[in-house]
Amino acid sequence: MDRAELDRIARWMERNVPGFSGPLRATKFDVGQSNPTYRLNAASGAYVLRRKPHGALLKSAHAVDREFRVQAALWRTAVPVPRVIALCTDESVIGTMFYVMEHVSGRGIDEPQQTGSVPGERAEVMAEMARVLAAIHDVDLTATGLEEYGPPGDYYARQYGRWSKQYRASETEPLPQMDRLIAWLGAHLPEDDGTRTLVHGDYRIDNLLFSGEGTDCRAVLDWELSTLGHPFADLAGVIMQWRLPPGPEGRGLAGLDRAALGLPTDAGFIEMYCARRGIAVPQDFGFHVAFAFFRMGAILQGVKKRALEGNASNPEQGLRLGAFVPRFAELGLEAAEA
Repeated sequence: MDRAELDRIARWMERNVPGFSGPLRATKFDVGQSNPTYRLNAASGAYVLRRKPHGALLKSAHAVDREFRVQAALWRTAVPVPRVIALCTDESVIGTMFYVMEHVSGRGIDEPQQTGSVPGERAEVMAEMARVLAAIHDVDLTATGLEEYGPPGDYYARQYGRWSKQYRASETEPLPQMDRLIAWLGAHLPEDDGTRTLVHGDYRIDNLLFSGEGTDCRAVLDWELSTLGHPFADLAGVIMQWRLPPGPEGRGLAGLDRAALGLPTDAGFIEMYCARRGIAVPQDFGFHVAFAFFRMGAILQGVKKRALEGNASNPEQGLRLGAFVPRFAELGLEAAEA
């Protein structure tokens, strides 16, 4: 972000952010591949700015206005979120829509194995993940004004149609395994059971901020993919990540001795979540996990295409993530077969 952009943002914040005073400095966060995110330091304190990326974008993608709306609705509920302050829909300010929210101090955890933690602390973090996910799905849509935050109807059929189209629009080379997964999902879409809650859309440990001195969650971040839909999609997203290899790229738990590390099994986490919500443990969970792999593969394909076109937040990282798409398709097929 250059000085001219910062100056325009500062002038906008003077008009729209109560108590703001400059000068303004910005530092770009390295994490994230979708909406570029910056820490803003000013005389009046620290803020966070999230904006749409520049360049041609897929329809409905990078919806920072939806992020702003849902976080405003969730403020002071049981779901911890940063307090959003102001949304700028005037693209003449910096060329894209953006919003400003408070900066929340906390501890980020990059990987679910939680390197450097002791087993008891790891177990507490996972229990907190289950608690917060249950809180998201138990949000009162009427009380928060989110009854129309997502379209009505069959969530999985709707998401299948959306991400199939997004994937085809982002396709850069043929991937037979993704073609097979798309076909399998289309043939096995479950009947709509009428369950409809707020869903985060990308619920992972690295999208949570924890207390620096404890294991309580201070903020759930990155609400770009949130909507109304089936809660098991979020739950399956957690399990999906854990089935990836450990390390900075996969950030999963595959092959690790979870019991020794103090980490729950897939079934154990699902049971914790269901106990929090007072619901029965789901049967035939394979479809949900297969769908999660497909959806994330489609998202990463979009990241790859933006990286190739020069529009990604971090092009080098975008290409590395895009290389995972075939593996996501393979793991989705494995979940389907199971």
